[in-house]
Amino acid sequence: MLDPQTVKQWRRFRSIKRGYWSALVLFTLVALSMIAELLVNSRALVVSYEGDWYFPTYGRIIPGETFGLDYDYETNYRELQQKFKEDGSGNWVLMPLVPFNPFENDLRTDKFPPYAPSLETQHYLGTDSTGRDIVARLVYGFRIAMGFAAVLLVCSYAAGIIVGCAMGYWGGVFDLLFQRLIEIWNTIPFLYVIMIVASVVIPSFWTLVTVMVIFGWTTMTWNMRTSTYKEKAREYVNAARALGANNSRVIGIHILPNTISVIVTFIPFSIASGIASLTALDYLGFGLPPPTPSWGELLSQGTENLESVWIVSSVGIAIVAVLLMVTYIGEAIREAFDPKKFTYYE
Repeated sequence: MLDPQTVKQWRRFRSIKRGYWSALVLFTLVALSMIAELLVNSRALVVSYEGDWYFPTYGRIIPGETFGLDYDYETNYRELQQKFKEDGSGNWVLMPLVPFNPFENDLRTDKFPPYAPSLETQHYLGTDSTGRDIVARLVYGFRIAMGFAAVLLVCSYAAGIIVGCAMGYWGGVFDLLFQRLIEIWNTIPFLYVIMIVASVVIPSFWTLVTVMVIFGWTTMTWNMRTSTYKEKAREYVNAARALGANNSRVIGIHILPNTISVIVTFIPFSIASGIASLTALDYLGFGLPPPTPSWGELLSQGTENLESVWIVSSVGIAIVAVLLMVTYIGEAIREAFDPKKFTYYE
């Protein structure tokens, strides 16, 4: 059974329609992005050839020779599908809705990319300046951005909660020392550090996460310090100490559960910040290296090719829509956990 307090908060969250529906839509998009290979991919979902069945999507590379083609590298399943249709042999290929992967350059002999949106070529939002499908880049870029924001959130919050709770609980010299350390740390220009790192090594997913965690843990630290400092003065903490509870039990079992509203309230806004930060770094050229699918890289291409309006409009709408949904979710959660509506103590 859920705690009555949690039930009230959930009902309050559901009553805020734009936040509730934004959460449903966003979670659905995240779930679909986890199986993006089944929806957006140059590999076939199923191939039926001479009575045998093949499932190339998550399997090994299948050479063209397997299907009677005259090459030994990976099969071009779009061409294979067309060949089977022309042969009329009863063999068939089932392709994903968007039959392109985010790294594939679909080049033509009669025109230079970017290509405009077309149902005939199945580039439903067109291509970028190197002939890569926009839909594929958006879908896989969304998955990377959400994964980046989630990993950044977990790492930053883990450090911030631990240090913040320690500062608020023990206080004294320990608290003053970390306050001064954080104030000094916050004066270091984050962007310059990223530029230095990018000039020394090629930034990877984990390199960017590490650098951003090093500079991003302080925000949650201040919030947890304040909440812990307030909670440790409550009577239930004194009662726990009187019953012999040690410091780790008091913090982990008693204080942390009563500061959960602070943590949960900031999660959506931290997710939005992580997505925006990665997009900005990719746009400036200090983020993930090409040809990694990236919204920031697409936005950069769009601003450089304004005549190809489908590039900047597609990624612009996607960024605005996702950040707007995350913001609506954050507002709904903040309203649901508002201590003025639901109090923990009389």
